[in-house]
Amino acid sequence: MFTGSELRKKFLDFFDQQGHLILPSASLIPQDDPTLLLTVAGMVPFKPYFQGKARPPHTRLATVQKCLRTPDLDSVGKTTRHHTFFEMLGNFSFGDYFKKEAIAWAWEYLTNVLGLPREDLWITVYREDKEAKQIWAKGMGVPGERIVPMGEDDNFWAAGPTGPCGPCSEILVDLGPARGCGAPDCGVDCDCDRFLEIWNLVFMEFNRDEAGNLTKLPRQNIDTGMGLERIASVIQGASSNFETDLLFPLIKKAAALSGLSYGENQKHDVALKVIADHSRAVAFLVADGVLPSNEGRGYILRRILRRAVRYGRLLGIEEPFLSKITASVIDLYEDPYRELREEEEYIQKVVALEEARFGETLEQGLQVLQDDLEELERKGERRLPGRVAFRLYDTFGFPLELTQEILAERGLTVDLAGFEEAMQEQRERARAARLEAAPTSRQGIWDTYRDFKTDFQGYGSLTAKAQIQALVCDEAEQQEAREGGQVQVLLDLTPFYPEGGGQVGDRGILKGPDGEVVIQDTKKVEENLIIHQGYVSRGLVRKGDVVLAQVNEKRRLATARNHTATHLLHQALRSVLGEHAQQTGSLVEPTRLRFDFSHFAPLSQDELRAVEDLVNQKIIENIAVRTCETGREEALAEGVIALFGEKYGDIVRVVGIGDFSKEFCGGTHVRRTSELGFFKILTESGIGTGIRRIEALTGEGLLAYWREQDALIGKAVAFLKATPEALPGRIEQLLREVREKEKELEQLRQKMMRFEVDALLNHVVDVDGIKVLAVKVQAPDMESLRSLGDLLKHRIGSGVIILGSPLNGKVGFVSFVTNDLVTREGLHAGNIIREVARIVNGGGGGKPEMAQAGGKNPTRLDEALRQGKEIIRHQLTGKC
Repeated sequence: MFTGSELRKKFLDFFDQQGHLILPSASLIPQDDPTLLLTVAGMVPFKPYFQGKARPPHTRLATVQKCLRTPDLDSVGKTTRHHTFFEMLGNFSFGDYFKKEAIAWAWEYLTNVLGLPREDLWITVYREDKEAKQIWAKGMGVPGERIVPMGEDDNFWAAGPTGPCGPCSEILVDLGPARGCGAPDCGVDCDCDRFLEIWNLVFMEFNRDEAGNLTKLPRQNIDTGMGLERIASVIQGASSNFETDLLFPLIKKAAALSGLSYGENQKHDVALKVIADHSRAVAFLVADGVLPSNEGRGYILRRILRRAVRYGRLLGIEEPFLSKITASVIDLYEDPYRELREEEEYIQKVVALEEARFGETLEQGLQVLQDDLEELERKGERRLPGRVAFRLYDTFGFPLELTQEILAERGLTVDLAGFEEAMQEQRERARAARLEAAPTSRQGIWDTYRDFKTDFQGYGSLTAKAQIQALVCDEAEQQEAREGGQVQVLLDLTPFYPEGGGQVGDRGILKGPDGEVVIQDTKKVEENLIIHQGYVSRGLVRKGDVVLAQVNEKRRLATARNHTATHLLHQALRSVLGEHAQQTGSLVEPTRLRFDFSHFAPLSQDELRAVEDLVNQKIIENIAVRTCETGREEALAEGVIALFGEKYGDIVRVVGIGDFSKEFCGGTHVRRTSELGFFKILTESGIGTGIRRIEALTGEGLLAYWREQDALIGKAVAFLKATPEALPGRIEQLLREVREKEKELEQLRQKMMRFEVDALLNHVVDVDGIKVLAVKVQAPDMESLRSLGDLLKHRIGSGVIILGSPLNGKVGFVSFVTNDLVTREGLHAGNIIREVARIVNGGGGGKPEMAQAGGKNPTRLDEALRQGKEIIRHQLTGKC
């Protein structure tokens, strides 16, 4: 019996002996492939080779590739084979060997290396692929009855409706009648567990055109895939993939944390399998740089992680636990995947933070959902409104699929159309906000110039003689524009940099023979169409005039300083925090820079200082900043950073700062880093889940900031009558005095509250033999309201307290039930306060002994308190 690690090694060693180049697994994030969010198969990293877009490093390759799929997420844990994360063993040929060799090596590996009995192996082939069938029968000696022809749906692979495609041949192992369904016609096409597919050999030999015609490819390719978990289950004699050494240690860890045993309860076993599978997927996703978010691959991570957390709750695990399971994942997989151990601290922080965030809203969200489900059941309905599901998603972070799962357990469904409608409304609101903040720069009037190409000369010069090709003012194209008129100018060439890549557009002046135009902004309308926006400051300008275009040099240089600083900052963040810190956005202006990047938590002061120091060190080193144009694939192969989501052509511009930083960039930069002067981080903040923002200064902007700070210190010195060195001590002294005064005020407030308690106790009434105090009070905040209720609880002895107070145009409630009434009468403060709050259009809840709530309608506060007594009476009589 071989372990999972031994199976990986044996596979790669075998194909190394067959002349294959062994490559490490690629990332779960596909490189330069916008069609896929994640690597879903072993061939994904090699798509450019199969498509002929790039040349492979060798005509024969073999890998063990990390993969992740979620279409069958609901089946994970319920079947023996479904996973999110899995490892795919694969050997590939690019115009080298073909069917004969691929089949022979697969047969040799399974029967000779792994020792699988030949009589247990079955083969499927495409029904029209006579060649493959003959190789299996005559070349490998497989009996004809164990070679099963199948149709196109099962045994013909295609990347899409057109393009490379070809037949495939699957190898299956017969696990025996005991694993089957018992039907007399049970065979390789049966859905039971008896016949397990372990290897798929794809023979890419055709090209399919738009008419559906197949023609032979000039170069025939091989793509194979064998799931490590599946072959491990066969070799190790496990009844499922989950009981192999690749997953069972994680199940045992989850079982230990829950205090349960695997194999005693089917429902518990499903939960344990889900946690094991999902924790593995989470660890690998985070290690490859994915952070939880509400879109894209980040949403997939969040969905998987939160699903695991909920299954943990179903097992009774109330404390955060997932980081403990991912620690076991790292221990189990660190040998083949070193990135797990290298990123261990990062993985654990991301997992712990996301679990904590979800934990904060999970119980509250579940309670809201429970209330909605009770309402559905009262109405006799079976479908949750889409807007309710969207509120759970938007407010409490419940992925739609999680809500669907919870409902399915009760035989209910979600109104998906309603959910999508609410989601679309949110998208429209966001889009409207974006349009309001940044109106579109493309105007229909420029459509006729769509094919025009402005010759940009701004990298090498800040002045140029150019000819006016078009003038637009008053929303129409004109032959001339006079003094005072707002104008848009199209030139045949320009030194003005147009807004793009986070960098603002240039400003400056156009000097013509009879007038001048002050340029206030420069933008792109189309990819190569640059428009200069401004006003005629003197005389007039005409279409066809030759003008001297002059960029504001001081402003351009200040902008370039900040742009170069973003490159230094990007690499400094990656050096200090890890390579997961990737740029997600930026704003480069003359006076400041803003830089957005992916990271899971706020930066500590030590981290911020380390980043700032590293940038300044590179400034002091006076490194040359160089640019060049090169092929995109060549640059990527050399490790040049490309920003995710950006579109690049085949030829790209690379900005390099020595050996420290190399990025794709079309912006303007300084010649040497010393031109930045110094670099100072002003703020670091979060702008979304997993996205941080740094604002910083360089050059003259930083000098102005230092002068402002110096002036502020001067004012503080004058106001506090202290030297700059003595300011911290003087401020500390004043704060100490303030705290002492606040303490005295709090003592006075407590004394006054005790007098108020005595007065309020006069309002206690009897409700079916229970003392009830339901009164309106004046409290500045919820904390004061809770403190007052706590005092009353201790004074009332045995009873129920409901306090309500107006708070900033709304209503706050607290409810207390003494322990004896919780035990003896079954009264529940959370249930009481929830019903009370509904009267004022609010909600809330809590524990049996104490709960709080809020409401939106203070005009019904007195009514709510009166009804509170009736609600208590109903609870006592079992009517509510």
